[in-house]
Amino acid sequence: MAKIKHNDFIQTIDEILSGAKQQGTIHLYAEDTVLDGRTIKINGRNLFHFATTSYLGLEYDHRLKNAAIAAITKYGTQFPLSKTYISHPVYQQLESKIETMYGMPGIVTKNSTLGHLGVIPNLIKDEEGIILDHQVHWSVQNASLPLKLRNIPVEMIRHNNLQMLEDKIKDLSAKCNKIWYMADGVYSMFGDYAPVNELLVLSKKYPQLQLYFDDVHGMSWRGKNGTGFVLDILKQLPENVFLMSTLSKSFGASGAAFFCPDKKLYDRIRNFGGPLTFSAQLEPASVAAACASADIHLSDEITILQQELEQKISFFNALITKSALPFITPNNSPVFFLGTAMPLTAYKLVQRLFSEGYFINPGLYPAVPVKNAGIRITISRNNRNEEIKGLTEALEYHYPLALEETSNTLNKVSKAFGIPQPDTVEEKTVETALKCQYKTSIKQIDKELWNTLMEKQNIFDWDGLCFLEDVFTNCNEIENHCEFHYYIINDNFGTPILATFFTFGLWKDDMLAPVSVSLQLEEKRMKNPFYMTSKVLGMGSIFTEGNHCYLNETHPLSKEALMLLLEKAEMLYQDLNADMLVLRDFEEKQWLSELFHNLGFIKIAMPQTCVITDINWNNNQEFAAILSPRSKKHFTREVLPYEKMFRVIIKDRLTDNEVAHAYSLYKNVKNNNYAVNTFTYPIAVFQKMAAHPFWEFILLYLKEDTDQELVGVMFCYKNCAHTYVPSLIGMDYTVSRKYNLYRQLLFQGIKRAQELHYKRVELGITATFEKRKLGAKLISKFAYLQAKDNFSMELLNTMQIENKAPL
Repeated sequence: MAKIKHNDFIQTIDEILSGAKQQGTIHLYAEDTVLDGRTIKINGRNLFHFATTSYLGLEYDHRLKNAAIAAITKYGTQFPLSKTYISHPVYQQLESKIETMYGMPGIVTKNSTLGHLGVIPNLIKDEEGIILDHQVHWSVQNASLPLKLRNIPVEMIRHNNLQMLEDKIKDLSAKCNKIWYMADGVYSMFGDYAPVNELLVLSKKYPQLQLYFDDVHGMSWRGKNGTGFVLDILKQLPENVFLMSTLSKSFGASGAAFFCPDKKLYDRIRNFGGPLTFSAQLEPASVAAACASADIHLSDEITILQQELEQKISFFNALITKSALPFITPNNSPVFFLGTAMPLTAYKLVQRLFSEGYFINPGLYPAVPVKNAGIRITISRNNRNEEIKGLTEALEYHYPLALEETSNTLNKVSKAFGIPQPDTVEEKTVETALKCQYKTSIKQIDKELWNTLMEKQNIFDWDGLCFLEDVFTNCNEIENHCEFHYYIINDNFGTPILATFFTFGLWKDDMLAPVSVSLQLEEKRMKNPFYMTSKVLGMGSIFTEGNHCYLNETHPLSKEALMLLLEKAEMLYQDLNADMLVLRDFEEKQWLSELFHNLGFIKIAMPQTCVITDINWNNNQEFAAILSPRSKKHFTREVLPYEKMFRVIIKDRLTDNEVAHAYSLYKNVKNNNYAVNTFTYPIAVFQKMAAHPFWEFILLYLKEDTDQELVGVMFCYKNCAHTYVPSLIGMDYTVSRKYNLYRQLLFQGIKRAQELHYKRVELGITATFEKRKLGAKLISKFAYLQAKDNFSMELLNTMQIENKAPL
């Protein structure tokens, strides 16, 4: 949803995980002198371990440890050569055992992440396409997205949505020889499965469909010879199914293995697989341990180990089924996810369980959707039934307390995950010393109060909002229709602490995405105008900019007021069934970032807005004098000489013909500018502008044009005699470059504000380079958002050819 650079995305993730670190839930160190898989020592406490992904606990098996020790003694700690040249003595033994396990040869890789990076670019040809499951592991996505540089389509579907998958297959079938669908066998956070059988049926219907599974979390505890969930369903790999498995996690060693039913493809990847070719090979100790594990997998013992784990999973399932705990996606895998929605609740619950002697992990964005935080609990063969029972009892006791401690509710969690709420739940009413006014029209709010609180900004002073309500609440077009929602929060004495407004309407998901993304999407919108759009409850409106939230931070109840607003906004968000909740135009403040992140919002950098506050000049020469030397040179060369070529007329009313001509010029700009990709406003917006007392229009004509055709227009809002807002422009591109028309429109807007003695000019968020050259200051703002899932944001990432990242 936002134009965000890769380093901005990394910064956002860093802030989220830094918050988790401050809460003492990640970046911990085990302090044990000996590990056994059952307990783990953290901060001086021995905790029962319910966070491992080694579900069978084979890394502690004496046979694996002895094999690793012997290999180090014989061959050293490493064999520092590429496998392309030579493999160390134990490798061939491992590859032989793996082939026996799977009934086909496998390519052993350093780990699954490097395996995907080596395999996927080699596997996919230029005339083929990729479809990613929304929740497929990051390592698969990371290996797939760069293929867009080869013009390979990389699409995405919602998690396990077969109808959407079929639609994508149909869309790609005409231009792709093969279509690869990539998914996890067992998903690492929620523990749910890929619908393998249904996918096979789909592949028979569409022979182009190839299936690529990452089954690292399904390995060992499931299937004949412990070959995993996918092969347990398939029994053997069909010619259109490809598999990445693991030698770590439940297998107990290190590395991964790729299986390919196509012998030619197998040989090609083995000959040259990027990091598989050039990276160092697995250490002798790891390979020897894997050999010992393979022996166990090839024996009857693996069935006994699987049954022991299955008993413990069944025991935990029986306990949690009797509880009211909101576990997501009940299943018989060893991975369980308890939803909290808010990260802060997850932190507090983790801390509480630590104090009770249980070690579990928080599940946070980006591993899960932003408002689907929770805790991941894994069951291993090392866990004992009495410890599993104790964990369940601790969860039942502490979960409601963690909700209460963080002002969260089971109702909010149920809505966030889309799961039924138990009938026994009673929500507590929280007493507050604050009074919240909620209105659906600015006309229900005192004009003087609103203008005082909002400091006469942009087009959302009282009169401006009257105009916006009239235009957009009465709009018949679904893409431009929106509702208005106002909140004012007072203390018991009636003193306002917070005021803001929200609008609810349809946004293009790529509204602030890179232009390259919007261009791709607009092609698809030729057939489906509402492709990749979302229902958004957003602070402010698409039509406005500025500080949309008044907050008196000096008031002792300011934080409580903000929390109350978020609670009310969340309720409205749920009632409206919106896809996204957006809080925008906040300054960079650490306490705000922490608060929003803890509540399940992610921070994104908004495009910088351009503002001019120095309007204390009387003529062009004085204006030039306040500019920097470089900007002054630009003004005197590129702006001032062209002013005399235009006839400038300022009107506060337009005729129907003038509106029609001005509207056509607006559409010229709209159709050539995807920096802010909104829906095109209907002509009715401009007709109402033309009749409104607070709008005026700067019209530019070429003096040399005998026909006196309008070539440029600026639509300007006059805010309470305080702020001048050149909101939209229209241009004739046939004369734009020759006469520097855009720069002239900007200057005439600034000049008009000076003539009217305004104190501030708000020039908007696009073309910041040009606006800076005319003295505009850039102001950085941030937005915070929640979404029902990450699908739209991650889908945007798959479309980006540039080096960008998703939200």
